[in-house]
Amino acid sequence: MNALPTMYPRSIGPGVPGRLPQALRMLVVLLLFAAAGVPPGHSQDRHARIAGQVLAADAGHPLGQAHVFVAASMMGTTTDAKGQFELAEVPAGAHRLVVSMVGYTPFEADSIFRAGMTYEFEVALEPTSVPLQEIVVSAREARRFQRRLIKFTRLFLSETRNSELTTILNPEVLTFTSRLGRLTATASAPLILANRALGYRLQYFLKEFSYAGGTIKWDGDPLFIPLEPADSAEAERWEANRQAAFLGSKRHFFLSLLNDRTGEEQFTIYRRYRLDGSSSAFLIDLETLLRRGPTPLEKELTFSGYLEIVYAGDREDEYYRRWQRVPPGGRRDYQRSFIRLNDGPTLIDQTGEVIDPYGITEYGYFAFERLSDLMPKEYRPPGWEPYESER
Repeated sequence: MNALPTMYPRSIGPGVPGRLPQALRMLVVLLLFAAAGVPPGHSQDRHARIAGQVLAADAGHPLGQAHVFVAASMMGTTTDAKGQFELAEVPAGAHRLVVSMVGYTPFEADSIFRAGMTYEFEVALEPTSVPLQEIVVSAREARRFQRRLIKFTRLFLSETRNSELTTILNPEVLTFTSRLGRLTATASAPLILANRALGYRLQYFLKEFSYAGGTIKWDGDPLFIPLEPADSAEAERWEANRQAAFLGSKRHFFLSLLNDRTGEEQFTIYRRYRLDGSSSAFLIDLETLLRRGPTPLEKELTFSGYLEIVYAGDREDEYYRRWQRVPPGGRRDYQRSFIRLNDGPTLIDQTGEVIDPYGITEYGYFAFERLSDLMPKEYRPPGWEPYESER
């Protein structure tokens, strides 16, 4: 077996920048539910409504043009002059709500939003102080920045076919540090990405990025904005690429697992205890993977060792084989991914979202496909027949 570069979809461990202390996060969740003063609507309503106001914590005045969005989705808005906002049709389920504005510490809350409910709350953003200083960039520093930007772009966006048509439009907001093979990156404002392969403009709120020893750790929240196609041919190409990005993806896998349809969706799952080639693969009893969660909207994923996930709906392409340093030629294998639990069982919601973003580590195809292949969480292919959990 080829050596597999490690990929953390988000950083793990204590003290992660931008995350609320656990007690405060629980208080936010409780406040959200306490503020839901509108009773459930019609039984067919599958959406929640989120509204509220964003204020400056120090002065108490409203903050206009603050970003308010559901992470990893197309559901976003900005506050008006009174600091008010509304997201009217948020699909029920587990979501991360993010409020961000340059010059202020971002706010985020992970919660379960229930269908037919309205959640109204007030967010007070704490100002951050950014010292102003004159910056003089020499030709040598500019060349060094460019080298680091090229490396960051390759690691962050991925090396897939779609990465060739994905561009960071505002690299000037990035700051890099590099020492002894380790690269870290921070951003003073949201990264703006244009993905001309899938037809999305992304605002990516980067909180952490580091690379060392073949391991990538990153944390951030994307907002997707659909691009306008130049013509019908581009629209068709985008839709074909979006469908290809979804099928075989981590979300596709978890949706099929939650709904007991892994076989129909062409996934086969094995257990391995090591990834060094010395461990045999065993077919796993799928009934042992999921346990009842704390609510009907969630399931608990539990296993030991590694899951090997083989997707027979597509094969490795030349970009993946190049990434894995496989010599040219030869038979292409099915797409193969591996996951392990970072700290015991983790929760999956009914949309296939890992509720704890630090719950798993990914290898293989799941690790290979990164920002350039990321799809909004609400995307489903045309003609998709909703799983039971989505109805």
